[in-house]
Amino acid sequence: MKNGSTLFLKGVVFLVGAAALAIYAFGVPELAAGAAKMLPGLAFFWYSAIVGWYGTAIPFYVALYQTFKLLCYIDSSKAFSELSVTALGHIKYCAIAVSILWMAGLPMVYHLADVEDAPGVMLIGLIIAFAPVVIATFAAVLQRLLKEAIDIKSENDSTI
Repeated sequence: MKNGSTLFLKGVVFLVGAAALAIYAFGVPELAAGAAKMLPGLAFFWYSAIVGWYGTAIPFYVALYQTFKLLCYIDSSKAFSELSVTALGHIKYCAIAVSILWMAGLPMVYHLADVEDAPGVMLIGLIIAFAPVVIATFAAVLQRLLKEAIDIKSENDSTI
């Protein structure tokens, strides 16, 4: 049962990575090129947005890799180890980095929403910027709980 659930989660991690790669490879350049043709005066905006989107890819894929490693630790019965705590720490910092990068791009999203008179674009930008904060918070809570569980386990092992 345990291997089946981690196998499913590994597959989900792989599919998320493949979908993001497809978006980064095909969707982002197509979106930017189309938008630059529609609004040639804002072409600098679209090309700087591409740099921002690709900048978020690095911590995103590092977090996916750390998630995959964490699932491998669970498979090999190393879930309650410092390796897992370290992996959760990396996931937390990567989520914070993605959030900071998206927040840095919010002024451009605000400008776009103002030019296009579309306030919903700003709401979507805020949701995308703050979603990694939820992931970072969850990873931080799991990291702390896992660290406490490891400490309790080591205390129990030393008293016996």
